[in-house]
Amino acid sequence: MSSTTQPSNPLRVLVFDSGVGGLSVAREIQRRLPGLPLVYASDNGFFPYGTKGEMELIARVDLVIRRLLALYPADILVIACNTASTLTLPHLRSQLSLPIVGVVPAIKPAAKLSQTGVIGLLATPATVARPYTHELIREYAPHSDVISLGSSELVEIAEQKLRGETIDENTIARIVAELMQREKAHLIDVLVLACTHFPLLKEELSKHLPPKIQLIDSGEAIARRVDYLLEGKLMDEGSSLDNIAVFTKKTTEAERLGKALESFAIQKIHYLDLN
Repeated sequence: MSSTTQPSNPLRVLVFDSGVGGLSVAREIQRRLPGLPLVYASDNGFFPYGTKGEMELIARVDLVIRRLLALYPADILVIACNTASTLTLPHLRSQLSLPIVGVVPAIKPAAKLSQTGVIGLLATPATVARPYTHELIREYAPHSDVISLGSSELVEIAEQKLRGETIDENTIARIVAELMQREKAHLIDVLVLACTHFPLLKEELSKHLPPKIQLIDSGEAIARRVDYLLEGKLMDEGSSLDNIAVFTKKTTEAERLGKALESFAIQKIHYLDLN
């Protein structure tokens, strides 16, 4: 299946995540390509992905993406979720003809940036444990010490922040302290935020980290890749396509995201009926 959008029509990108973390990626795409219409899709009906089985996730993502592209034809698909990217990209690329951009932990640029050779990696427990992550470290940071910490709590806190709820700063401080108590952690000068939710908490994380530590993520690299894949095509000024957020389940939590979505220039919210 491929996009039905014709070259003469306005271009559009579909950004997909299990929750709202992918909004950090959407923001970087908007900064680089402010005229590009965007559909942000959250599979909140199946959130969180990190607790699901591999085959179950592949089938679920396939189902949701097919329905989304049928309703919202797009020129580029961005899988703005580390778990979904590492598990479903080969399948999706074998089934779809449109360009697909995935997310990988920013270990390669971190290794280049680090002056001490000690890198921090903050991700979900599933991403920390996944062989794909270990392969990235072996390939791109073979001479670095990578100190990893998995946290599911930060995912929930990022979701709470976007809903305008009071977040637990003490939990953030505890998680940062746990990372910094690891052997050689005092030498960390670059910290990879390897979950798309975590850049939404940059300010809160920085409060508890030594000022020398630089935080990096994959958002800017993804935006550059989307720009490259568009091959310099100009976006139509005054495009008739709106920025839309789509959720797979209508919940109170999703409805509370209205103000946050407006800050990403998304005014319309749709709900996807998968039944």
